[in-house]
Amino acid sequence: MRIVGRKKEISYLKTMLASKKAEFLAVYGRRRIGKTYLIQQCLSQVGIYLECTGLKNGPLQMQLANFSDRFSAVFYPGVPIAVPKSWREAFILLTHEMKKIPPSKKIILFFDELPWFANRKSQFLQNIDYFWNTEWKLLPNCKLIVCGSAAAWMMNNLINAKGGLHNRLTKSLLLEPFNLAETEEFIKSLKINLPRKQILDLYITVGGVPYYLEQLDPSVSLSKNVNNLFFKKDGLLRGEFSRLFQSLFDASELNIRIVKEVAKHHYGISCSKLVRALGRTPGGRFKERLQELEACGFIAGFLPYGKKKRDRYYKVIDEYTLFYLKWVAGLEELPRGVDYWSKLSKSSAWFSWAGYAFENVCYKHIDEIIHALDLQKVSCFCSYFLQKASSQEKDGAQVDLLLDRDDDAVTLCEIKYSNDLFTLDKAYAKNLMNKMEVVEKHLQKSKQLFLAIITTQGVKKNLWTEELVSHTVLLKDLFRAPCH
Repeated sequence: MRIVGRKKEISYLKTMLASKKAEFLAVYGRRRIGKTYLIQQCLSQVGIYLECTGLKNGPLQMQLANFSDRFSAVFYPGVPIAVPKSWREAFILLTHEMKKIPPSKKIILFFDELPWFANRKSQFLQNIDYFWNTEWKLLPNCKLIVCGSAAAWMMNNLINAKGGLHNRLTKSLLLEPFNLAETEEFIKSLKINLPRKQILDLYITVGGVPYYLEQLDPSVSLSKNVNNLFFKKDGLLRGEFSRLFQSLFDASELNIRIVKEVAKHHYGISCSKLVRALGRTPGGRFKERLQELEACGFIAGFLPYGKKKRDRYYKVIDEYTLFYLKWVAGLEELPRGVDYWSKLSKSSAWFSWAGYAFENVCYKHIDEIIHALDLQKVSCFCSYFLQKASSQEKDGAQVDLLLDRDDDAVTLCEIKYSNDLFTLDKAYAKNLMNKMEVVEKHLQKSKQLFLAIITTQGVKKNLWTEELVSHTVLLKDLFRAPCH
């Protein structure tokens, strides 16, 4: 099966492979995202390829026996070798064989699920560190790749570590969920044909996680698929939430508490309020937890326009997490009836929530929005504007997306999820004019204001759109394949 999407990542791996020096790459990201598949498809047929996967809770001798089998299959096919007694002994054997390989032939060493190798007594990390520094980095054709789904462990011990292997890495690669264009390409490869509006509805349900998308049954409707995945006793994604967090984070309870609290606030919560809500103290371990969640794509930190750095806000941006916490986590018992989600997905509650979820999708597709607005050559600071009404000011304003441009202009983006053409009536137009007035009042310097509507089905032209709306961005614009 060919790789779908991942053009940027494939290009990155090709550059690493073509490098004239040894490379040490750490690949990380949430579970089910396709890290192992990407490496296998891109590199397994190139030169000498040794892949060894860590065994969860496996004792040292079992891990070494697994390595021995893989080593034998690559360097001595059909000839079993004695199991090494330590990783030092194993890597001495490996280094001896690597030095026999001509410099023109690439050597790929892929250690998958690295955290499962590296228990306290194994000395695995210490030996990787030693052999990379003294032997392997001296071989220009050596490409060492380590990978793990325990993203927090990978960040703490490799990506963000202050010593040890952090100083040895030459590259790191975070594998993120698909965007809308990649999701469309992926489900087409599964022989599933959905209109783009339904792809959006799928996306705000499971996100762009390849493994989740693979669970779709092409023979049933989208609503039936969602019902089967989330609202059946054996539904795969019903029990995924706790497994996901446990696989990514040590002592995941605090991470889950943080995500649940942040998810209560559609327009974000400040760090100071989050700390108080959870009864924690700022800094230290709590700050690390926020960094872990942000690096793994569950939350995003941002500054509303005009706020200072100490007022940093956080939002939940992972689609699966948002959907699960809203529609699944609170169910006391499983709903009966095969058409449960079919009915709920037509309710006003779903429609309202989908509007909020669509805003998050737009935040993830800022580059596509900027392209649709023809602002590629203009530097834009992207944020959102929130000004609460006070005793001094009767009118507050909340702007879904604000593009503060370096050409002395600001574009206010109103984001609307709709099943039909969006109609801008007099009342709504008055609300938008108020927003523009409030924003203009709070701009740091005088700038020209433009209003753009981002919507799923387009905007019905009338007197108010002609007077107020400068640009419209359609759902199809968010599906624009990025240029690499």
